[in-house]
Amino acid sequence: MSNSIRTAFSRRRILRNLTSTAGLMAFGAVLIPVGARTAAAALTETDRADLARVERYLNGIDTLRARFNQVAEDGSVAYGTIYLRRPGQMRVEYEPPVPVLLVADGTLVSYYDSELDQLSQVPLRSTPAWFLLRDPIDLTDDITVTDVERGPGVLRVDMYQSDNRDAGSVELVFSEDPLELRQWTITDARGRDVHITLENVSYGAPLANALFATPRTRRQSGRF
Repeated sequence: MSNSIRTAFSRRRILRNLTSTAGLMAFGAVLIPVGARTAAAALTETDRADLARVERYLNGIDTLRARFNQVAEDGSVAYGTIYLRRPGQMRVEYEPPVPVLLVADGTLVSYYDSELDQLSQVPLRSTPAWFLLRDPIDLTDDITVTDVERGPGVLRVDMYQSDNRDAGSVELVFSEDPLELRQWTITDARGRDVHITLENVSYGAPLANALFATPRTRRQSGRF
């Protein structure tokens, strides 16, 4: 396979992953029935206390900027920067060779491929990103928690939107003492996982409005 064909194939695979998860980043598939692994958890008092801590922490985030690395189920790795401003806004910039930019503007999530000059959009609420960008974040309202797991210095919470299982599920991974979001995994309706790990996280810094503007194609901007 030539390099140009391999590059085109890889780009199409990335875009397919992006649109199949319809959400927060790219994110051989084994078909796993959603209902088989998304039953609501029987929450203990400890679980509820930890979920309340998670809610307070997430609702305390106004803005976030972080480097990330992304690992897909096939082992492919991508890097980039994520910007988040609650409520409703997010920008995900991938480093080359991935030519993809994702922007949530409060209503839509836009996927722009600069090499193909292709822009696709889906409603924000139909994506796994919605639960993280809503205000306030309430893990008992329209969210089904399927697992709360604790490990040494780690808290994991699995969840999905109760009225939209097809949007996929999300596992959040927090470090403890202090509680801080470190990683999440997006699982689509077919059981395909993508893992996102945050690095060099900063909170509370002002973020320019232009970061969250809908991407413009070259045709829209008059560049050919």
